[in-house]
Amino acid sequence: MYLSSGTVKGIEEGIIQTDGYNTDGSINAFFEEGKYQTPTTQWDIATHEALQYGTNLIKSILGPCFTYPKSLYSEKDCIYHAVAKKPNSLIVDFFAGSGTTLHAVNLLNAEDGGNRRCIMVTNNEVSSEEAKSLSLKGFTPGDEEWEKLGIARYVTWPRTVCSIKGHDVNGNPLKGNYIGSDIPMSDGFKANAAFFKLGFLDKNTVAMGMQFRELLPVLWMKAGCIGSVPQLSEDSIPKMLILPENKFAVLLDESHFFEFSNKMAQYSEMKAVFIVTDSERGFRNMCQRITAENCYQLYKDYLDNFRINTAERRTPGRYNLMRFNLSSRKETEGSEEL
Repeated sequence: MYLSSGTVKGIEEGIIQTDGYNTDGSINAFFEEGKYQTPTTQWDIATHEALQYGTNLIKSILGPCFTYPKSLYSEKDCIYHAVAKKPNSLIVDFFAGSGTTLHAVNLLNAEDGGNRRCIMVTNNEVSSEEAKSLSLKGFTPGDEEWEKLGIARYVTWPRTVCSIKGHDVNGNPLKGNYIGSDIPMSDGFKANAAFFKLGFLDKNTVAMGMQFRELLPVLWMKAGCIGSVPQLSEDSIPKMLILPENKFAVLLDESHFFEFSNKMAQYSEMKAVFIVTDSERGFRNMCQRITAENCYQLYKDYLDNFRINTAERRTPGRYNLMRFNLSSRKETEGSEEL
């Protein structure tokens, strides 16, 4: 690469420091220590090579199961330049593939002590070869034999579990260290992860409050994914749900608002409160009497947020319940979800 006029000027004015030339005539230049710079648009770094640090890395963890994954280190470098000074950031990958993004986020956290979280979204497609083989055997999408070979279940999630726990899919400790940090791969990461499956909910049953148990993980995510995912028994749906360990609460029967507000007064650090009501005026009045960072109206906010395009282009009566893979650092090893 030839230096641009701006770079040459920076060297001449001492903004960019130099310490001599290489044998090929190229100059060694660097910015002042601690001064953050946007990376160049073209990198030539050995660890970004996809075969050795993508394909072979996956093979060492899961065996030959995925073609052309990105290099773990190219992904980590890209993420680093975006969130180096944001240790509590959230990284979202809508096309997760083999799960390199989450792996890279956990590695970056391990290197600098960050607490970054990662949400990954992927489908559960099988490869064209596997689809052909399964079809010849009489299997179709939805059959267990088909679904267990899909990318989410066969690659993304197993890689997430193995990289966090520090062993391969057979339980053997991973070999070697992560390049550049000398962190043993067998040490795994101080992180937790939860797996959620995408489902479809009918808008009418959602609006009638008949899908609250299915919506609870979504509310947990919207409140910040704090603590373990709350679970409800199959017996009945409560009139209210106050979860201080998860930093959110839900009022399902507005006739119990005064009892709800009195109990909420004990908690001053709630991230979110969800109130089930059809009255927007009543909703605003109740929000004014509750201390929380955010207040949401159910099920109006949910249906509005997940409505896709226009009514004409929507699939009648079908709404996406979005659930994600996610990972966040913890101060203790292991996780119940894993």
